[in-house]
Amino acid sequence: MIVDTGAWYAVADRSDRHHVAARRFYRERAPLGLFVTTDLIVAETWTLLSAHLGRPAAVTFWATLRDTRTPIVTIDAVDLESAWHIVQTLPDQTFSFVDCTTFAVMQRLGIDEAFAFDSHFLAYRYGMPRQRAFRRFPE
Repeated sequence: MIVDTGAWYAVADRSDRHHVAARRFYRERAPLGLFVTTDLIVAETWTLLSAHLGRPAAVTFWATLRDTRTPIVTIDAVDLESAWHIVQTLPDQTFSFVDCTTFAVMQRLGIDEAFAFDSHFLAYRYGMPRQRAFRRFPE
């Protein structure tokens, strides 16, 4: 299960509207070792935490990733090309760069579940003919 920026942020920020659900879901699932994230999600989360909660919160986030040994997938050239294809074939969508690269990684690794609050995970369709959907948690 990939963990998106919004989920990481909601776990950390007690004032976030998704905090309680995120914290509960994280505590239930993290010990199972099912989480993975990407380097771009880590960078985006660090920036968001640092800007809104301060550098100590960002450092705590990074330390948590290290302590839990959460796998961090590095975006590669294949993912960038797939992300570019997503942008080109779905011009009516407002997917961010990180969204597109995350979808590409998920497809490449066969991951169909996301710990996320971003509705883009529900809107995006993949496979042929774009009928498959990711599952987003918590529901």
